[in-house]
Amino acid sequence: MDSDGTQDARGTHATPVPRSRSAVPPRPLTPPMPDGSAFLTWLRTPRPEAAPGVWRFGHRPRPDEEPEVVPARQLFSGAVIAFLVGWLIWSLLWNGYLGGWWLLPLQAMTDSWTSPHSFSRVVFSYAWYVIVALTILVSLARLGRWSEVWQRFIAPHLRRRQPAPAPPVPEQDPAEWPQVRAVGAVDAAERLAGEARAGMMRDVDHARIVRAWQGVRSGRHSLATFTGAVLKDGAAACPHPSGARDLPTRLAPHDLVTGQVRLGTTADDPRNPYAYRGTGLALGPELLGTSLLAVGPAGSGKTGTVVRPLAESLCLHALVGRAAVVVVGAAGTGLGPADAYDVVVRIGNPESVYDLDLYGGTTDPDEAAAVLAEALAGDLADPHPGSDTRRSTTVLAQLLGPFRAVHGRFPSVPELRQLLDGAPGPLAALRTALEGSGQESLLRELDARERQMAQPGDLGGVLADRVALLDRPAFAGFFDTSGQSRPFSLKALDHPVRVRIDLPARGHADASRMLTRLVLAQFTASVAVREDRSLFACLILDDATGAVTPEAVRGIQRLRSGNAGAVLTLRSLDDVPRPLRGPLLGAAGCRMALSGITPWDGQDFADVWGKEWTEARDVTDRQIIAETPAGKAVHMVRRVITGKAATARAVTVRQVERERWSASELAHAVPPGHAVLSLTDVRGEHAPPLLVDLRG
Repeated sequence: MDSDGTQDARGTHATPVPRSRSAVPPRPLTPPMPDGSAFLTWLRTPRPEAAPGVWRFGHRPRPDEEPEVVPARQLFSGAVIAFLVGWLIWSLLWNGYLGGWWLLPLQAMTDSWTSPHSFSRVVFSYAWYVIVALTILVSLARLGRWSEVWQRFIAPHLRRRQPAPAPPVPEQDPAEWPQVRAVGAVDAAERLAGEARAGMMRDVDHARIVRAWQGVRSGRHSLATFTGAVLKDGAAACPHPSGARDLPTRLAPHDLVTGQVRLGTTADDPRNPYAYRGTGLALGPELLGTSLLAVGPAGSGKTGTVVRPLAESLCLHALVGRAAVVVVGAAGTGLGPADAYDVVVRIGNPESVYDLDLYGGTTDPDEAAAVLAEALAGDLADPHPGSDTRRSTTVLAQLLGPFRAVHGRFPSVPELRQLLDGAPGPLAALRTALEGSGQESLLRELDARERQMAQPGDLGGVLADRVALLDRPAFAGFFDTSGQSRPFSLKALDHPVRVRIDLPARGHADASRMLTRLVLAQFTASVAVREDRSLFACLILDDATGAVTPEAVRGIQRLRSGNAGAVLTLRSLDDVPRPLRGPLLGAAGCRMALSGITPWDGQDFADVWGKEWTEARDVTDRQIIAETPAGKAVHMVRRVITGKAATARAVTVRQVERERWSASELAHAVPPGHAVLSLTDVRGEHAPPLLVDLRG
């Protein structure tokens, strides 16, 4: 049983296979520690519920509002003065300078039944002295804020010296697998707990087996199958189809219990809500399910601090059977080693083992035409939210349907280019093959295509020019439809697959943008028809320049309902047509503005983040004019000592509505290595724009 609850289906058209033409043995797990104490500590660390985006591992919640903090100098001076005042009061009482009135209650209680020198009289006297002293001590301790001194300066040092807490009881210890024991599978739980204690289990193993156990609880698998796999393989049970149990390297902190990856630290800045300041900033599938848009200039850290950690995290989720991920970027941009992926498609590289299916693995000509039209002409459509590529889709469908009916496959790139150019030979061959076959509807499609080619403004020539970008010697061995290559199709998103698609690094910029649109269109179409939506599917576009079209925005809006999301990065919103910038920012639930964006990009973010009510304080200093000689003398002395005239300060507090982050602040006040990020999860909970240190 695989970690996603499916049998290993490798070898099919749409399912990934090993990364070379021969079988590759699973990469061995990193040598375990002698006692596995680090894993047990990690597993037992508390992860309290927190606001969206907070790194929950070991998180300590903070109050929503910032408490008033007295300056340390003022706090210590007040505590010392309170102590001295208390000492003075007690000394005056004890020595009789304030009279004996404070002894009257003691005398009223003891004179009637004790002698002056009896033992009971002495005990009652000292007890009364203690009561009076404690009353003075407690009263002045409250006035001197001794408790705050203790909490701020003494207690933190004592907490560091406290011993580690005792391990939890087995019924509450996640390392003992209480949920497995509760159904009677004690032997399986003991095997897993023993391997955890011995250091043979890691976070990926734990999360993968928990995922398989969830399949047992949901009824997809039997308890006997799960127990047998655990007793046979231990921590290696329920493997990923690739056999891998971890990634070759990790650059970011990951917590597979909560599914989060830590991107940085929320800055201790007054513009951030107090509850977020100083906390870790993390993302997970529940946030990526609303899609993420990151905008920042070259060198701002989009790939290294955002894309690479998210790709790592989703690859780990795929290894445990929770997700399927497709990462698209230029070759050599640092999206992770090839061993971290099941499928690596190197378009334009003759050594690439895999090819890319130009038609998305579909056999429906209309569906293939719609996806291909978006890739070829999506950026040519009217850049308004309501426009589409239906004319281009019609042109392609008029050719793809007849060709597939005759040849049993879709045309290759050279064949499609000839058909769109209106070459008489291929069109005549199609007509001859269709005549007499009884497929009159396809003949009518072909007739309509030939009539339209003779009319001015026909899109066939434009589409042929776009296809010509792929009909180059560099792509000679790619986009094959004859069955001689190993094409990857995004229909494989039903499986926990890890895919990296490398686009040509240089010399084919237009072709790379077109392929980016193709992958995005295939992704949005594939996730909408998945049968099993328990896997989270995510597409990461390291550079989405030229990929944002009206249909792409509509597709991103539909991803949330299909348990899918997209991560798009842009150097500037200028790469998006003006009418689509607002819809794009609205379609993405998580929005990130990195350091160095332009003021006009900042204005778009400021508009979508809106305004909030804040408290504005206006301070006015009014000079005090003395009317008497003595007052004038005092003011003169004060001016000589302080250098300032005597003034009276008036403070006016009022509520005003201001932008959360203005365009100027986003352009000029975000330090290097930082970003402003707002979050919304799939449940609708949101976090306001936060200033985040991506290097922390």
